Amino acid sequence: MRQLTALSRLFKSSLLVPISHFSLSLSLDRSSAMESRVFSRATTIAHVRRPLRESHSNTSCSFVSIKPIGAVGEGGNLIWGRQLRPSLLLEASSPMNARKDSLRKVMAAASSPAEGSDSSGDGKVAPVGFFDKYPALVTGFFFFMWYFLNVIFNILNKKIYNYFPYPYFVSVIHLFVGVVYCLVSWTVGLPKRAPMDSNLLKLLIPVAVCHALGHVTSNVSFAAVAVSFTHTIKALEPFFNAAASQFVLGQSIPITLWLSLLPVVLGVSMASLTELSFNWTGFISAMISNISFTYRSLYSKKAMTDMDSTNIYAYISIIALIVCIPPAIIVEGPQLMKYGFNDAIAKVGLTKFISDLFWVGMFYHLYNQLATNTLERVAPLTHAVGNVLKRVFVIGFSILIFGNKISTQTGIGTGIAIAGVATYSFIKAKMEEEKRQGKAA
Repeated sequence: MRQLTALSRLFKSSLLVPISHFSLSLSLDRSSAMESRVFSRATTIAHVRRPLRESHSNTSCSFVSIKPIGAVGEGGNLIWGRQLRPSLLLEASSPMNARKDSLRKVMAAASSPAEGSDSSGDGKVAPVGFFDKYPALVTGFFFFMWYFLNVIFNILNKKIYNYFPYPYFVSVIHLFVGVVYCLVSWTVGLPKRAPMDSNLLKLLIPVAVCHALGHVTSNVSFAAVAVSFTHTIKALEPFFNAAASQFVLGQSIPITLWLSLLPVVLGVSMASLTELSFNWTGFISAMISNISFTYRSLYSKKAMTDMDSTNIYAYISIIALIVCIPPAIIVEGPQLMKYGFNDAIAKVGLTKFISDLFWVGMFYHLYNQLATNTLERVAPLTHAVGNVLKRVFVIGFSILIFGNKISTQTGIGTGIAIAGVATYSFIKAKMEEEKRQGKAA
């Protein structure tokens, strides 16, 4: 009996050993499978996150690489034939490290001198253009060229009238040379020609007609009287502008502006009474020119478009040329064909006659273009003062070049008129600047 009991215990123990061994093996396999799933998930996560890390490769951030399962890495520990990887433990904290590294890189880039900046260091300094480096000098050059071209135009224009007194034909030449210049500029694309439609043409025709009339009557006055006297009469143009704004447009003109115009009227009257070259043709033509340019300004405000000033002036010149040709043919055509051209060529020669007409047209177009370019670079007040100074320069140089004798009263009247124009321009520009600032606020 004892032997049977012993055998039974021995039998049970022999059975339990394989079972326990089997259970231990089963538990190990389960833990192994769980570990494999954990590693496989970690590997999957690592592969999913790898493109994100690769997309940040430009930030030069270092990440711990994931090695295949089963490879023994540096510093790895083997348990049950598998490696406990420090890389997997670091993987959870690597995004925070990556953000810190990226932030450090961005801060370093922000604090370092950028390329093209003026900071010292390894950054490259972009070259500064002459126009940007010396803006005041460039603006002064524009003013100088504006005055220079205008003075040369007036002197050469008057010299032509001394041997070729045909202002209608000369006015056509002025516009014709300017139109050719514009066409050539459009051909080479400097500037690019803006398209024209019927609506814009209807708006520009009144402007061009007034421009043509004012230009022709100015030249008639230049041919009839001294250049200095014509410019003295044309100093009344602000008076006509104020009158048109008050009585045509219905705009309220402050009393200060009207008071500033009184010296202009007084000065022109004093100069006209004692002007040695005075005649009614020159005086009336200059007054018609003032009225024409006043209405040109009014129509120009109605014809405001998105087209740039260079293209608008080109189209106005083309229309004005067409307007000026018929009066020139009707008024001066027969005289020109009979003896006008022959007398001029006999006096100065064909080459000088043609070159004088060409250059006077070029100077006329260029000084008008320079006046527009100068206006775009400075404030209205600066341009208004510059316009007054231009008239002073023209009057002064014309007296010196042609030796026109003026009386003391004419000189005083001219000075009073110019001072009045300067006062008017200052007050008007100041009011426009305050109005613009009020709208901006």
